Amino acid sequence: MRFAHLRTAANPEPRLVVVDEDSAAFVDALFPDAPRTLEQLILGGDDLLARVREAAASPEVERFGLAGTAFASAVLAPPVILAVGLNYAAHSGELGLKTDQTPTVFVLWPNSLTGHEQTTSWPRSLSESVDYEAELGVIIGRPAKNVPPESALEHVWGYTVVNDVTARDIQFSEAQWSRCKSFDGFTPTGPFVVTADEVPDPQDLHIWTIVDGHTVQDASTGQMIRPVATLVSHLSQSVTLLPGTLISTGSPGGAGYSRDPQIFLRDRSTVTVGIDGIGALTTHCRILD
Repeated sequence: MRFAHLRTAANPEPRLVVVDEDSAAFVDALFPDAPRTLEQLILGGDDLLARVREAAASPEVERFGLAGTAFASAVLAPPVILAVGLNYAAHSGELGLKTDQTPTVFVLWPNSLTGHEQTTSWPRSLSESVDYEAELGVIIGRPAKNVPPESALEHVWGYTVVNDVTARDIQFSEAQWSRCKSFDGFTPTGPFVVTADEVPDPQDLHIWTIVDGHTVQDASTGQMIRPVATLVSHLSQSVTLLPGTLISTGSPGGAGYSRDPQIFLRDRSTVTVGIDGIGALTTHCRILD
């Protein structure tokens, strides 16, 4: 199944919808006490998802077109956003950074979340070296603690697309990476969350980025140094991964910082990051003087 959070003129607060091609239905209208957000749906477990699936299949469900709606972040209030750096050899090499024996992990701040087709802005005085990073987002469904890699994917509820926008000048001037990647709007997610049953192999997905009409990243999630199952297992050794946790799994090669000449996001740039079978996530950029 495919879900999103939408705003409409009549409903400005984000509401969870189930999406079928170009139409959607509000999940909280399917039956009494149905979930209004993805987090509520995830907390309801398999039984609630099955009930939503059954109700959404009814021909009596009221559907509406996506035109004229606005996407909110695919996740609204995750317990935590864990980001993994240097998880593709090409990306770590182009940044001139060493891939460690264990994953590089940092936290993204919740104010950075935003949705598909939204505008992200930042002051020119803070950074003129803002970069894009296409990433596969993994959403935890069942609590995960000390899980082995062999069963780690059983704890995954679904997948989404993440653009890990990064101020490179700040990244290379500070010891930690959270601030350079957590400006307001620096973590677009979505448009959709796809349930795990629709992604048989998270290591067999085409991942790509287009900036102002030019393809700048074109890779496969199979190129991850540590696959999704390994990441979930590793993270669960030190902390319980709670339902709704978003894990951003790293970006492939092709970052703008490493190109000759360099490509950074400009005022009025449009960047689309996508993963085949999950979605294409577009962000509009404004630089404030």
